[in-house]
Formats: sequence, structure tokens, C-alpha cells
Amino acid sequence: MPRPTAMKQLAPLTGLALAAASLPATAEEGSAFTPLWSFGNVSVNYLDWSSGTESRTSTNAAKGDFFYLEFEGGVGFDWGEFYAFYDFENPQNDQSEEDGRDNRRGAGKATSHIYLGDTPFSLYFHVYDFRDHGYDSKEQDLIAGFGYRHTFDNGLWFKPFLGKAWVESDDNAYSGQNGYMLGWVLGYDFQAWGHNFSVSNWHEQTFDRDDEYLQQNYVNGPAGSTGTNGAVGLWWHPVEEVTTGIQYRYSNNKLGTADDYQNAMIYTLKYNFL
Repeated sequence: MPRPTAMKQLAPLTGLALAAASLPATAEEGSAFTPLWSFGNVSVNYLDWSSGTESRTSTNAAKGDFFYLEFEGGVGFDWGEFYAFYDFENPQNDQSEEDGRDNRRGAGKATSHIYLGDTPFSLYFHVYDFRDHGYDSKEQDLIAGFGYRHTFDNGLWFKPFLGKAWVESDDNAYSGQNGYMLGWVLGYDFQAWGHNFSVSNWHEQTFDRDDEYLQQNYVNGPAGSTGTNGAVGLWWHPVEEVTTGIQYRYSNNKLGTADDYQNAMIYTLKYNFL
């Protein structure tokens, strides 16, 4: 299995997803690159860790509140779909601050479902990359496996996946095979009080991770072999160009912190340009 691509290749993937999402719908009917759906947005976000999380992690990969800018996009064709985002965390700060929690950082993800014919099953690929140059720290996760897609009669859509995991880290941490990931994304649109709303959830459950990873990639390792990571969001769509929302962010045995539960609220304002 080839090693994951470097971070400098991930930001262009986000750009490619946004570019693909903007492909004109006037392409020749039946073209493989005629989008069936697409979206793109830029957002400003504030992540507010709970006081309990800040206390629990004060000596265990300490967490601090931060602003971040995000570019996000997705596109679907009749043969597959793609999604990507890139986050600029603490963009107003230097790469290395006196309080390392305030370092300028970068994080990005790209995912894809390549459909298996007319079935609801797909080949699933997922790469996530996080860099904090103030700590000379990096971690890139690659998932390859199978996905599934289903939309219920009430409009709720659900896309689970299961895949083998690999990790590439900086020289002071573990790189190699790293167990498995089970996860999903889901969403539901609804109306209330004459306004458009939606709910969303992304969830990742990692398991059977390598013992060296659990020791070397956590501040106070070893961490538990099962990691939990995700967020539940409520979104308001007052007009087509604007989305605002609040998310509950949760994590356990992830984000460099061993064994301590972490939770935060994220406040978001998006401009939808696609």
C-alpha cells in the first residue's frame, strides 16, 4: 500500500473538489463529469472547549479555544462523489506562540465514494492530515475500504463506511498500519417556524490500533485501543447564500489526549458560493 501523500498535496485536493463542484451543468448531457449535485462554502468558526476538557487535558495534550477559517466543498456524479475541507486554525497567530495551544495550525480532509455499479455500495477512500509546525508535529491518516449510501423516505440520508487504516507521523511518532475505522456521515433537512434547518452528524470509531501508535502518538500514552471522534450539528439556512450553525464536538482517545473525554461547542457562519 503506498504511503499517504504529503500535506502540500492535500490542500490542492480541496481545490480540486471545489473546482469539480463548479463544473458547468451545461456539459453534454450524459457526460461522466456532469455534476448531479455540488456545494462549496467558506466559513468563519469559533471552537470553544468545555472548561472540563481544558482542565482534564491541561497536562495531557492541552486544549484551548480557537478561531478557524474553513474552505469546504463537495460534488457528486453518477459514478461517484467527493468531499473535502481545509481548516486554517488560529490564522491570526504565528506558527509558534508562547502558549502552544495558540499556534497557527492546518488540518484537512478529502473523502470519496466510488460507486460499485448500480448498487448502494462503494469503494471508500479517506485522507486526513493535521500539521502543527510549532511543535514539529504531523499526523496523516489514510483509510481505504467500503462504503454504503441510503436515503430514507423521510429524506434522512446516511453514508457509513468501514476501512483499513494507515498513519504517517513525524519522526518522533509511529508510522504504519493502524487498525481500522468505522464511521458515517448523515444529514436531514426540515422546516420549522417558516425557516429551513438541517441536522448533521459525522462520526469515526477507530479500533485495533497499533500498540506503538497508542504509546508514541499520545502525550501521556498509551491510549485505549478504541478512539471516538465526531460532531453533531444544527444548521439554520436563512437565505441560500448564508448558513449558520452550532455543533457539539466530542472525542475520546483522539487528538493526542489519552483516556480523557473531550468536548466543545463550535459556532459557525458560512457563505455558500456554490
